[in-house]
Amino acid sequence: MAKKAESKTKALKEWWVRNTKAVILPGLEGLTLYDLLVIFYGGILKGTFSTRASAIAFSFFMAVFPFLLFILNLIPFITFIDDFQIEFLYFMDSLLPPETSEFFDSIFEDIAAKRRGGLLSFVFILSVFLMANGVNAIFTGFEFSYHTKINRSIIRQYIIAVGISIILAILLLTVVVVNLYLTYIMEDLKSVGVVSNAVLWANIGRYLMFVMMIYISVATLYYFGTKEGRLSRFFSIGAFFTTILIVIMTYLFGIYIEHFSSYNELYGSIGALLIFMVYIWINSNILLLGFELNASLIKLRKK
Repeated sequence: MAKKAESKTKALKEWWVRNTKAVILPGLEGLTLYDLLVIFYGGILKGTFSTRASAIAFSFFMAVFPFLLFILNLIPFITFIDDFQIEFLYFMDSLLPPETSEFFDSIFEDIAAKRRGGLLSFVFILSVFLMANGVNAIFTGFEFSYHTKINRSIIRQYIIAVGISIILAILLLTVVVVNLYLTYIMEDLKSVGVVSNAVLWANIGRYLMFVMMIYISVATLYYFGTKEGRLSRFFSIGAFFTTILIVIMTYLFGIYIEHFSSYNELYGSIGALLIFMVYIWINSNILLLGFELNASLIKLRKK
C-alpha cells in the first residue's frame, strides 16, 4: 500500500516537472515555469522572507510621518495652485485604508499646523534622513535575499536611499498636481461636449494615476534597491506583478475592513493604527515577492 502511494506521488511529481518545464513564460526571455518556480520558492524559503517583511513594515511605518513633514516643507513652493496643502492632505486621506481616516486626519492636520523653518531648518534636514530610513530598510530587505550576492557599502546605500526618498516625494507631489488638473480638464471637455460625465472620467483618471504612481515607485525601488537590480529592466516583470497585487490587495483589504473586521470595536480608536500597520505589512510582503521574482529571473539569466 505504501509503495503504491509512493509510486503515485512519484508519478505526479514527474508529471508536474514535465509539464512545467514545457511552459515557456511570455515576456520572461524563454524561461520555463519550472525553473522560475524552483528558484522563486528557494528565495522565499531560504531568504528569511517573513522577518525581512516585518522589518520593512516597521521601518516604513516609522518613516511615514517624517515623509509627510518633508513634503509639507516643499508645498509652499507650489504657488500656482491655491490651497494646495488642503488638496494634498485630502489626497493622502484618500490613500488610507477604510476606518483609519478619522484617526490620521487629526495627526495630519496637527503636523500641517506646526510652523516649520523652511528648507534649511534642522527639522527639515532631520525629516530627510528619517524618511530615508524607510527606503533604506527596503533596500536592506532586498540585499538579504537568497539570490542577491553583491551588496553595497552601508554609506553608499544610505546616500542612494536619501536620493530615492526625495524622488518618491516629488513623484507624489506631481501626482497630486496632475489629479487636481484632471478635474479642470474634464470640466473643460464637458463644456465643449467631448465627455458627458466629467466626474466619472476624472475619477477614472485619478485611479489610473494612482496605479501609475505605484508602478513607477515599485520599479524605482527594484531598479536602485540593489547593485544587481540594474541587470533587469526599469519597468520589470516583478514591478508589474507587484503593482497588480497591491491594487487587488488594497481593494480586497478595504472590503474586509468595512464588512468583516472588528478592529475598531475591539480596540477603539487605536484600531485604526493596527489596520494601517497590517496594511503596510501585507504590502511589504508583496513588495518582497516582486523583488524575489526579479532576483530569480536575474539568477536564471546568469546560468
